[in-house]
Parts: sequence; structure tokens; C-alpha cells
Amino acid sequence: MAVDDTEMAALTESLRMRGQQTPIEVMELEQGRFGLISGWRRLSALRALFSETGEKRFATVQALLKRPESAADAYLAMVEENEIRVGLSYYERARIAARAAEQGVYPDETSALRALFASASRAKRSKIGSFMVLYHELDDCLSFAAAIPERLGLALVKALKEDPHMAKRLTGIIQRHKPQALEEEAVLLKQALEKNSQPEKQAEKPLSENIGDIRMDISRNGARLVLSGEGVSENFAEKLRAWLRAQA
Repeated sequence: MAVDDTEMAALTESLRMRGQQTPIEVMELEQGRFGLISGWRRLSALRALFSETGEKRFATVQALLKRPESAADAYLAMVEENEIRVGLSYYERARIAARAAEQGVYPDETSALRALFASASRAKRSKIGSFMVLYHELDDCLSFAAAIPERLGLALVKALKEDPHMAKRLTGIIQRHKPQALEEEAVLLKQALEKNSQPEKQAEKPLSENIGDIRMDISRNGARLVLSGEGVSENFAEKLRAWLRAQA
């Protein structure tokens, strides 16, 4: 998850001064263990405060125990809670749907996408589905994937679909430069896209000149000469052949 340091500092200070005002939401997994549905920032801030101060009031967390009927309901509750509170990026949405399918919560990614984002428009679900390509191809190498803007993400998806070697190139670029901030990573991705989109140099048109009835076309690198036209007769060819022998 992308965390804003300023917002996290404000939350931590609020918990320090006023204590926890809103419970986190959890579901019971097995005896003594719980899965977090919402409240990751509050939980993280309380842990940091307890580590810093050792005060008992930060050693526990107020939690509302939810009893979703299935894992799918728990995932849906988590998505809805985070959409309301912080808003998820397209990459985060795609990753949640893909991971839910991987863990067997849904039979496949399409089912996960439809269930978790049922209230989203078809166009929005389509974009989330597109970002799943980024998740599958680059999740292991990107450090700030959650912050990828929509336009950049869709451009990357297009490039990955069109070029089977693009994922390997992007992975190599990220591993070589090891960006330490989301801005650095975004710049590297944009530069890779720009380089990939540059059209291959087309064969340059030859230099042409008409001399009487003969047209002369010379390639720009001088490696090819073509003579054509009514003036290119058998007699002309013989004279040219004699001249070339003399030059040699």
C-alpha cells in the first residue's frame, strides 16, 4: 500500500493525544488469529506508538469482529471500505482481484473482477482488467506500482501486449537503476515507453537526378546506383563498361 508520510504522522499524533476513536474491522480465521478487513493504518500507527513508548494503552487495538459468510464477502468488505476511505489506484484494484483469484476465493480473475467491483462501470472494470497485465508482468520488480497513474499504466499495458520482450526490458531497467521514489520509477517507465515507441528509421529515399534521357538514383550511403530511362541503351552500357574498366 502507498502511504502518505504526512497523513500517517497526523494519524499517529492523533492516536497519541486522543487514543483510538474508531475500531478496526477483523474476521476470525482460527482460534487466536484474525484477518484484517479495514484499519491497516490505525493498526500500524498503534504498533509504532507501542514500540516507541512501551505504553500499555497502545499494546491493544479496539476491533469490531465481522462475520462474513465467505472469504469472498470479506474481500468485498475490504475493497468497499478502502474505496470509501482512501480510494484505491487501478493497480491496487487489479492486484486485489488477481490475488483473490489466485487464493481460490473466486474461480477466476473475471469472476473476481465482476464480484469485487460490481458497482463500477463496465469501462472502469475494463481498465482494472487491463492493469492485471501489469500485475502479472511487473509486480515482482516494481516498488511503487500502486502509484502508477491511469494513463501511464494503460500505455504500459499496450506496450506489453504488443511487444513480447517489453516486460524483460522494463524489468532490466528497474533492476539496474533501483529507483528509491515513485517519481524516479515513473520517469524510468516513461522513458522506456518513449524509446519503445520511436519508429524504426525508414529506408531513406535515394538522391535522384535526370541527365538527358537517363535517370540516376543513388542511395544516400552511396552503396547503390541505379540508372534507368530511354537513354540506357546497349550502346550506352558498353561505353559505361569501358569507362569503368579504365577507372579500375
